[in-house]
Amino acid sequence: MLGVSRASAGEMLKRMESEGLISRGENKEAVLTKIGRARAEKVVRKHRLIERLLTDFMDYTPAEAHVHADEIGDSFSDDMVERMAKKLGNPERCPHGWPVDPAFEQAENDELKALAELDEGQAATIVRLAEHDGDLLHWFYDQGFEPGRELRLTAADPAAGSFRVQLNGREETVAEKAAAGLFVRPS
Repeated sequence: MLGVSRASAGEMLKRMESEGLISRGENKEAVLTKIGRARAEKVVRKHRLIERLLTDFMDYTPAEAHVHADEIGDSFSDDMVERMAKKLGNPERCPHGWPVDPAFEQAENDELKALAELDEGQAATIVRLAEHDGDLLHWFYDQGFEPGRELRLTAADPAAGSFRVQLNGREETVAEKAAAGLFVRPS
């Protein structure tokens, strides 16, 4: 998913383990340590605030902001991030709907479902968009799938990987990949 080789991923995991950021579980899976979780949450918060800076003050689209936040994230100091948060009015969410506070994100997870998990006829509000795929993120915005929008699942054909939704007064077909990356709060 990240576009790195197995060897590169293995080396990174070894380095993270030697730095005390992860430990290995029973099945050799990587498990964040307390220090690793704190660092990861700090990185996520910084990324989401930079996205807001780019959209709110520099007129980047939300999809563009995600790409640029990845590129420039390491250049912001902790002090700069705190000043940015204050200047932005301490926003609760990034442009894609993800909470800036990772603890709130974890608490909210139980309330949300992927679009693909809705029952036919069920209405919902889009809360978050998957960010791991830039092309998919652009597609969401191009088609009007944005946080805060209301939709209704009108037909589901999981075997064919196809879902139909009513969004903004029109019918839209959503592929399984997109339906798995639209996180909604059922009405």
